[in-house]
Amino acid sequence: METELREIPEQGELVLATAREITSHGVYVTLEEYADLRGFLHISEISTGWVRHIERYVKPGQKVVLKVIRTNKARREVDLSLRQVTGDERKEKLIEVKKMERAETALDAVKTRLGINEDELKRIKTAMSQEFGTLYDALLEAARKGAKALEKLTLGEQYLSVIESVAKEKIPLPTVEVRGIISSTCPLPNGVEVLKEALSAGENVKGSSATVTITYVGAPRYRVAVTAENYKEAEKVLEAAVEKVRGIVENSKGSFGFKREESTRRAVE
Repeated sequence: METELREIPEQGELVLATAREITSHGVYVTLEEYADLRGFLHISEISTGWVRHIERYVKPGQKVVLKVIRTNKARREVDLSLRQVTGDERKEKLIEVKKMERAETALDAVKTRLGINEDELKRIKTAMSQEFGTLYDALLEAARKGAKALEKLTLGEQYLSVIESVAKEKIPLPTVEVRGIISSTCPLPNGVEVLKEALSAGENVKGSSATVTITYVGAPRYRVAVTAENYKEAEKVLEAAVEKVRGIVENSKGSFGFKREESTRRAVE
């Protein structure tokens, strides 16, 4: 986990917890992002319905996403809820945790390659967190823009070079995909060749981070998909690719149609 941790979470915050002890009244857990701070999940906060057997919902050793509903900072007590966590909140929290774990793995590799000790690694982490908010965001910028994105950290050229190298190896750039179905025919004797030319031209449309792929679905349908770092670029390249195909087909007296499909975003793996 990342090291820029607070002593106790805030009310309303989502936390990743590990169930340690199950009692008749609820579950005692430890909060992994808070140096294993102890918290309590009361039976009334496990589910909206009546809970007869707690272990049907939470088992010893299980990791669960919980919401903080009360805190006592003086006594270091944290009360938690499972039933108040929505499906989307749970998914977002697990993605956040995955990012933290990936960042820690990457920085362990940085430590090994530089041959530095824990204190020096902590100094690097602190500098990155203060400048970028989280270790993952710092590494993502390094993966995207290279060492120049980290120049404000004043860590030294060797450090920045190693961080850049590790980031590009271990931090996947987020991507989105936009796609649709092209329906096209050409009545000319060389119609098949015309379609091949058109689809090839569409695939060859480029963007700074975008790639185009066109695959056969079933005559006369072809799926065109564009992956890019953001929707703005993806949409621009998709439009250009579709228009490239349309122009060649229609100039050869062929028919052309296009229908959009649902877009997707890739989460952290």
